[in-house]
Amino acid sequence: MAGVTLRGYKKVYNNAKGFERMGATMKQLMMGNEAIGRGAVEAGVSVVSAYPGTPSSEIPAYLARIAKDHAMYVEYAANEKVALEVAIGASWAGLRALATMKHVGVNVAADPLLSLTYTGVKGGLVLVSADDPSCHSSQNEQDNRYYAMLASMPALEPASPQEALEMTKAAFDLSEAVGLPVMLRPTTRSCHCRADVEAGEARPQNTGASFERDVRHRVTIPAHARLLHPELLRKIEQVRETFEESPFNSVTGSGSRGIIASGISSAYVAEAVAALGGGMAVLKLGTVHPLPRRLLASFLEGKDTVLVVEEMEPVVECQVKALAFEEGIGVSLRGKDLVPRTGELDTGIVTRAVAEAFGLSSPAAPACGPETVALPPRPPVLCPGCPHRATFYCINKTSKKAIKTSDIGCYTLGVVPPLSAVDTCLCMGASIGVACGLAAAGTNEVVATIGDSTFFHTGLPALASAVYNRHRVTIVILDNRTTAMTGHQPHPGTGTTAMGAPAPMIDIATVCEAMGAATWVVDPFDLPATMEALTAANAVEGPAVVVAKSPCALLLRRSEPPLVVDEEACTGCKLCITQLGCPAITFKDEEKKSHIDPLLCTACGVCAQVCRFKAIKNE
Repeated sequence: MAGVTLRGYKKVYNNAKGFERMGATMKQLMMGNEAIGRGAVEAGVSVVSAYPGTPSSEIPAYLARIAKDHAMYVEYAANEKVALEVAIGASWAGLRALATMKHVGVNVAADPLLSLTYTGVKGGLVLVSADDPSCHSSQNEQDNRYYAMLASMPALEPASPQEALEMTKAAFDLSEAVGLPVMLRPTTRSCHCRADVEAGEARPQNTGASFERDVRHRVTIPAHARLLHPELLRKIEQVRETFEESPFNSVTGSGSRGIIASGISSAYVAEAVAALGGGMAVLKLGTVHPLPRRLLASFLEGKDTVLVVEEMEPVVECQVKALAFEEGIGVSLRGKDLVPRTGELDTGIVTRAVAEAFGLSSPAAPACGPETVALPPRPPVLCPGCPHRATFYCINKTSKKAIKTSDIGCYTLGVVPPLSAVDTCLCMGASIGVACGLAAAGTNEVVATIGDSTFFHTGLPALASAVYNRHRVTIVILDNRTTAMTGHQPHPGTGTTAMGAPAPMIDIATVCEAMGAATWVVDPFDLPATMEALTAANAVEGPAVVVAKSPCALLLRRSEPPLVVDEEACTGCKLCITQLGCPAITFKDEEKKSHIDPLLCTACGVCAQVCRFKAIKNE
């Protein structure tokens, strides 16, 4: 891998469209994330480190399944910062490395990232930042192209699963050629759409790892950093020159009306142009940082109006407007005045924007046929038999006046009535930190809830701070033995690795006790014992931890028969519904009795403990 030249990179990069560099190919139906993983395999990746987060989760899961077949090492790191640092170490040893995460994970990884572009890489290093327009499973819609700009890092944005595979391979080649990490920025739709993909052969991994001492490029003391920054700026301009000839940028059509589209937006644009009858020139951009200035200037020349279509922020739009001003190109540039800055785009949104930009008549939306039925809304809820429901019930009983801070995980659904046991949720690990701030502000009762995987992710430093500063907070660790929300990935407390090998199982309660917090371990399905522990924890003059430990309902295959309601004993008080909100329990209005759906009931027994009239029993 050492000695890769930019000239050699261009040869490989410009062959990307041919896509048969390694002999026989095979066509597969692939999700975009799987295509990214396949691209990494075909690029010869050796080390993969990730923290799972939707919409990126399928990438490491796919690679972990096939790791042994390709001599790869795949791991789930404790958080995204560690994941990137693992990839950095492998790259500095000369191996190709991949770090994957969702967009907010890059916030956690930003500390090493913004110095990594100064130090550079040896083996190719690709960072996948999966952005999430419309917040399908996220707390914000941040656009991580800004991170690429901030860090002076090349960024590629795929428009399809096929392009995701090709871009991933090209990203590794570019990374080695220029000595920089490369960001691949898919968004939710390009991550999760499926299409036929031409997959090639796997490239052999580089097993000859060797670390070469280079203090100037590996130790970022101020004296070195001051010299490395101008070097970084020269590298990124070198990349810009390469991007001028990239096959991931293309122009179709002609005329005085133009559209510039990046990533998945280009697919919507293609459909919009077809629906409007054509007659427009379209520049599809796959290289979103640094932008190819000469290509853009050439495209703008002779155009009356150009519309920039991109998801979320006006990253391309602002740079194109600046370029047009600097080059004196008299063109009307439209963008976020017509294209929404929030939410996912779709063909309808883009078609209307294109029509308005060019004064065209937008085709009417197809009418709903007689067979179309509007589905009722389905708000997300905790699963039947979820141990978190039992824990939240106990918290509500023992801490009626408490402020309840929570965290990122499926337990965030504790905010939904009737539990209503979540007052704040900010980011991974913030439940404990925010709770400490509320305690410092004089709040007497604060209960923080945090998941087991999230506790390992960023809860540990917050707990250390809580113990050190003697904050009076009760911390409830909802230990369901997995990373449930993103697909049941293992973590340091589960006893297995990403590749399924046995691993040391870090015991959360032991860690908390060792850090100096008073600690209890309970089975949340034992309501009296859980409430007793919570009451004791609330009385501690300092930080106290209750570990509510029970496996996720989706990990269990219960053999017990479902519970039933004895209608003679049921008074119709609805406590089982108004205090639990289990999807398996409904109320029959005519009979004024509760009813348990046997197909949904997991026989966890919580509702039987809640019922004051002993009307819920084993079948």
